[in-house]
Amino acid sequence: MIRLVAIVVLLAGCAKKSEEPPPPGPAPMKLSPTEITRGQDACRVLVERACACAQTVAAAKQACADARALPEAMKMSLSVAASPDSERDDALRAQTAVRETAKECIEQTAKLAALGCPDAPR
Repeated sequence: MIRLVAIVVLLAGCAKKSEEPPPPGPAPMKLSPTEITRGQDACRVLVERACACAQTVAAAKQACADARALPEAMKMSLSVAASPDSERDDALRAQTAVRETAKECIEQTAKLAALGCPDAPR
């Protein structure tokens, strides 16, 4: 009988532990001001170069149109990442989106040379 009571108490204790919220994990990694500036600069440069190239190279017109959305995407992601109202997971996803957008801007700038843009990096 004592063993049965002990088992019931242990099971009840285990059930309560699973209902408690997990302890908070480590704080989300923050984007450094340098990282933010570099990403914004990369997207600004892409827009400038792609749209300047679109004036003389017809193949760059779509690149210009596509490039214009990237700075706004970065701005929105930075806003979510910095908002105190954002959930932890949302802030982390937004930080990842900032990094992915910066990467996309850098990669698209490098592809401008293949379109025949004269001032694109080679």
